[in-house]
Amino acid sequence: MNPLKMLIGLLIFSSIISCKSDDDVNCCDDDYKLIVKFKFDPNQERLNNFGLPSDIPIGNAAQSPDIGRMSANYIELAPSALTPLGEGVIIFNGAETNAGGAKAIDFQSASFAGNNEVFFEMPLNEIPEGEYNWVRISLAYQEGNVDVLTNGIEIEGTLASFVGYNTYITSFDLNNTTVDVNENKLQGFWAFEALGFLSQGQAPEGAITVPNPLFDTSPIPQGSCVVTGQFENSFNHTGIISEDKELTLSFSINNSFEWTEVNSDGKFEPAIGEQVVDMGLRGLIPAIN
Repeated sequence: MNPLKMLIGLLIFSSIISCKSDDDVNCCDDDYKLIVKFKFDPNQERLNNFGLPSDIPIGNAAQSPDIGRMSANYIELAPSALTPLGEGVIIFNGAETNAGGAKAIDFQSASFAGNNEVFFEMPLNEIPEGEYNWVRISLAYQEGNVDVLTNGIEIEGTLASFVGYNTYITSFDLNNTTVDVNENKLQGFWAFEALGFLSQGQAPEGAITVPNPLFDTSPIPQGSCVVTGQFENSFNHTGIISEDKELTLSFSINNSFEWTEVNSDGKFEPAIGEQVVDMGLRGLIPAIN
């Protein structure tokens, strides 16, 4: 055999083998992804803003909504409890706009996911090597069904809640009803539809619960809706990539829809003046497979 051809053949064979060797696993890892999914758990512990167990206040009532879809505007991996907000690894940033004046989440460009659905994915090799123990996620929008009592009859309605720091909304659809807004809305804006009837409102400033167990070491700005949760087992990203990784963000919806009671029966009755005061998720547990 021609020595030159033999040399070329050996080089090609060596290249193939080296791409599969343990010493250079990253040369073939471009297709491996971090897949981020949402999960909504009505049995997960109900927490307050400090990440501590929380009861329903006297004079209020609550229920666990059936979340149909949710959107987020920001996701960050943080190595430690001392990592300041924004100084971890930001793996997702949603679209923002100044169309309504001040900077706001661009609702029309938002991504959504339902229970056990994929929110987004990214190449694993774009995440710096390191050990990550916390996840921060800035929530933007929730939509789900809640039970309502009206004229002695219990029905199901759909609640759209804008929990992001500020959201520019042109319009949105709620059960085939178009809601025109065309302006910025601060955290706590909501709309409710049942039997073809639509109502809108605004939760009091600071009323939306945003659990942050790192309140003392890594505080978050008021109104930001950055929920913080700790991995049950840390995400140790060594850079040795041989398969996809699935990051499941499990959110507590345990009595997360809360209102003031006029008639103390534990039923939501907006027709008699009962007001929505909180629709913030009640905790986050991230898990990596």
